[in-house]
Amino acid sequence: MGIINTFKKFLTNKTTVTIIGVVAGVAVLVGFYLYRVNQEVNPREVIVATRTIAATEEITRDDIRIVQISNSFLSGADVYTASQRDSLVGKYVNTGTSIPTGGMFYTSQIVEKEELPNSIFDEIPDGYTIYQLRVNNESTYANSIYPGDHIDLWMSTTQDGLVYYGEFISNIEVLAVRDSNGENVFDVTSGGKPAWLLFAVPTDMYRYLKVAEFISGITITPLVRNTSYNSDVGSTEITNEVLLQMIQSRMIDMGGNYGG
Repeated sequence: MGIINTFKKFLTNKTTVTIIGVVAGVAVLVGFYLYRVNQEVNPREVIVATRTIAATEEITRDDIRIVQISNSFLSGADVYTASQRDSLVGKYVNTGTSIPTGGMFYTSQIVEKEELPNSIFDEIPDGYTIYQLRVNNESTYANSIYPGDHIDLWMSTTQDGLVYYGEFISNIEVLAVRDSNGENVFDVTSGGKPAWLLFAVPTDMYRYLKVAEFISGITITPLVRNTSYNSDVGSTEITNEVLLQMIQSRMIDMGGNYGG
């Protein structure tokens, strides 16, 4: 009991309490200082390029290596680290940028293949051609047509005093929506308004659509279908023989019988 009482008196002594408080405060400061030094000095493993990788190029395992860089040098930069090596391989360098030899891979520079503006051209089936339909904010329903949506194309024209309006081609999958600069309108950096819908059609349909561009008075507009309307309902096809024959007759008038 004597030892316990002596210890209690020691702890209740003002001088002792002050000393303990000072020591604890110093310990906290020293610990925080060592933590900060450790954060500044301890290296972080990041990924750098073994060669200059140009825009739209695929990143392979041979293109990357791991180096150690001080945390203070990174300053919170959002770059790929060693633990993200597997997720980096197979991605692409975005357009408008490149990775120099020895340069780090900033996440803002790296995209999936389908995010590249021209990646759609890699998936075109044989016998198909990419067509660009001129649109605007109104004809895309306030920019509510998205890649992957299926649309129909309707045509309107006047001939011999008669007005023709109806579905021309059905079931077209939209591949991209671009602004007047050719940028993806859904890219957060674009800020542009829809100017073109891109889709793939059989070459004969492409020919008819291109000829229609040069015929005065013909207007082609997209019609959006509901969410249940998809590629299972049928293939892309011309559905209006009257409108088709009208274009074919104009093609003959223009000097070439391309109607088949």
